[in-house]
Amino acid sequence: MKDPFSIEGKVTIVTGGGTGIGESIAHEFAKRGAPVLIASRKVENLEKVRDQIRREGGKCEMTQCDVRDSDQCDAMVATAVKHFGRLDVLINNHGASIASSSLDLRPNGWKAVVAINLDGVFFCSKAAARQFFAQKSGGSIINISSTAGIDGSSHMLPYGASKAGVINLTVSHASEWGDRGVRVNCIAPGPIDTEGAAPRVWPNPKVKEAVARSRALGRFGTVDEIAYPCIFLASDASSYMTGSLLVIDGGTSPRAME
Repeated sequence: MKDPFSIEGKVTIVTGGGTGIGESIAHEFAKRGAPVLIASRKVENLEKVRDQIRREGGKCEMTQCDVRDSDQCDAMVATAVKHFGRLDVLINNHGASIASSSLDLRPNGWKAVVAINLDGVFFCSKAAARQFFAQKSGGSIINISSTAGIDGSSHMLPYGASKAGVINLTVSHASEWGDRGVRVNCIAPGPIDTEGAAPRVWPNPKVKEAVARSRALGRFGTVDEIAYPCIFLASDASSYMTGSLLVIDGGTSPRAME
């Protein structure tokens, strides 16, 4: 009997695949038999992840890609096809943020974050959709947004605004491409304990404790707890889901007000 949750053989691209959530997604997909292409601007991060996945018996290739450049996004998809023959899943996990008040934020800072977080999702998704259409196979696109895209962020404004755009783009692409078998869904993580997020979001133990208390579960999420829902959205178990937003934030708690 076929397992509807299986992702075995599904060729998957993970952007931002060299660290944090992206690294975990790449490992979890490869463990389950999905050939994985990881992409990032920093080659040194990619090499470490690729080599570890290969040592564990998984299939993994890597490519350098600046998602702000549409041509590089096209080349990234072409690289996956060159190595694995096709594409089945794109996970837009890349992201950037700047902690600043509005009045102190320079125009280039705003533009850089929006270009990576929103333009990059558009360019990567368009490149993947073209490949899905050429294969006549359909496919799954999974966008990683943030609860900041729902609630806003008073100290990371371009991050919150661009992640809100990712949620809207998810719904728009799901509507545009659904009749061609391409499903587009979105995950909005809440506080996830990663090295990259710590200096910006919880710079000291007092703030970190307050953030944990704001969750109904009383703790931060782990990178694996974002990877597992990606497996679901990439699998046939979610075949009637598109344009959906999964909020994975540990719930809200009145303890934050105590």
